[in-house]
Amino acid sequence: MITIKNVLLTGACCFLFNSAFAQYTYKEINIPIDTSYSVTHEWIQNHKKYPFISVVGVGDTTGLIIENNITYTHYGARKLHLDVAQPKWVASEKQPVVLIVHAGGWSSGNQSMDRTIAYELARHGFATVCPEYRMSPEAKYPAAIQDVETALRWIRASAKRFHFDANKIAILGTSAGGQLAALIGSINAPYPAFATPAYAHYSVRVNAVVDMDGILAFIGHGSGEGHDEPGKLSAATRWFGAPMTVDPTPAIQASALTHVNAKSAPILFINSSLTRMHAGRNEMIVKLNQFRIYNETHEIPDTPHTFWLFHPWFDTAMTFTINFLHKELKNNALKK
Repeated sequence: MITIKNVLLTGACCFLFNSAFAQYTYKEINIPIDTSYSVTHEWIQNHKKYPFISVVGVGDTTGLIIENNITYTHYGARKLHLDVAQPKWVASEKQPVVLIVHAGGWSSGNQSMDRTIAYELARHGFATVCPEYRMSPEAKYPAAIQDVETALRWIRASAKRFHFDANKIAILGTSAGGQLAALIGSINAPYPAFATPAYAHYSVRVNAVVDMDGILAFIGHGSGEGHDEPGKLSAATRWFGAPMTVDPTPAIQASALTHVNAKSAPILFINSSLTRMHAGRNEMIVKLNQFRIYNETHEIPDTPHTFWLFHPWFDTAMTFTINFLHKELKNNALKK
């Protein structure tokens, strides 16, 4: 971890990879930055086992309207930003929206890293919003959830300006972002611990959730989170601020499995072949089925955790995602 002023978050930027991934400059304040999660790092970690992989580029953006670094909320001098991508060909119509929450163990990464997903969805008629959120080096649990819910409310507050359809909103997340997305969609209602003043009178309900390898339970159910080693705290412990053995309350509260109810959103699980990243999934499916809430599960064989960053798996994941979103967003408005 490093703490610097005017820091450049290079994230996915590397001479090996597509230069279209943005860099971000924080000019206002000193904030701690964890740069451990990046496309570069993931490629180095995975290409020896999977020598055939290639990094997904952003593709053709000529048919898109893109606006980056929009401030959506602030905490004093600390501004939080998001990126919006929309298809030009439906720019004058109300568009279903997908909020996309990036990976990084609640500690690292940035909103540019899922632009590949955002632009692909935008090419298929969805408006997409990729928010920055505060991570564990800067702010502990539940700050990240509060920020993502604020971004959801911002979408509804900004619906007129961007031609968003406020009644057709999905949330998609990768890894830690998938955990956040599933949690918010599982509750699918105001929750006092996650409330913030910004846009407070707007709803946080979503029509659908896409969870790409985000865990559903922190304790039990095969979860590998919170297992600290001497001199090395786990990502979950760093986020919660204390080991689960000391205080399990945040871990239980942050588990989507805890909150499944009759108003939970339909959910698509897209998983790698790493079983520890499926923690709580099977138990959650049982609960969803009890409430007759639609769900799909697709496990892509012989894949690393961050499969969405690489070909050949990206296209498979996008096919599952687009089909699900067409079903849940294009045809179904949020019931009041």
